[in-house]
Amino acid sequence: MKTIITILALTLLGVSNLSVAVAADVAKGEEIFTANCAGCHAGGKNFMSPHKSLSKEDLEKNQVNTAAAIIDKVTNGKSPMPGFGKLGILSAADIENVAAYVLKKSDAGW
Repeated sequence: MKTIITILALTLLGVSNLSVAVAADVAKGEEIFTANCAGCHAGGKNFMSPHKSLSKEDLEKNQVNTAAAIIDKVTNGKSPMPGFGKLGILSAADIENVAAYVLKKSDAGW
C-alpha cells in the first residue's frame, strides 16, 4: 500500500510541475523578460554575478534549473536581485511565463 501511495504522490508531483510548463506562455515570458530582466541578464548573462548566468550549466550548478526554482528566485529575489513577486512588480502568471522562457532559452544554449 505504501508503494502505491508513494508512486501516486510522485506522479502528482510530476504532473504539477508539468502543468506549470504547459500553462506558461514562452512568448509572453520573453516580453516580460526583455522589459524587466534583460538589464542584468541580457543574452542569458548575469552582469552582477557572472558565475550565475542563465546558461543551462550555471542554472544546474546553482540549483535553479527547474521552473519551481526559477519561480521562487524571481518571486523572492536574492541580493542583488529584487523579489519581483514580493514587490508586486510581476504577477505569479508573469513569473511562470518568465521561468518557461528562461528554461527554453537555457535548453537551446542561450
